[in-house]
Amino acid sequence: MITAAQMRAARALAGIDQKTLAERAGVSLPTIQRMEASDGVVRGVVDTLMKVIQALDEAGVELIGENQASERGGRGVRLRPVVPSDPKAEPA
Repeated sequence: MITAAQMRAARALAGIDQKTLAERAGVSLPTIQRMEASDGVVRGVVDTLMKVIQALDEAGVELIGENQASERGGRGVRLRPVVPSDPKAEPA
């Protein structure tokens, strides 16, 4: 699964805009825009999602799922879950 935030971050990491990703994936620009505007996990036709993931992979971006180790090494992006602060906790 890929989230909209992951997709935007992956595209930024690759240094490509939405139009370029659409061209490389062989999908329409509105499809990329819809996918990136979605909330949470991107939903869509599996074949389309695979094309986008393949295009990002070919651009050198590894998508790392939650609780998944990076298999190839190198640089990447991973978001940690937000932990709500405890107002009663003392500062460190």
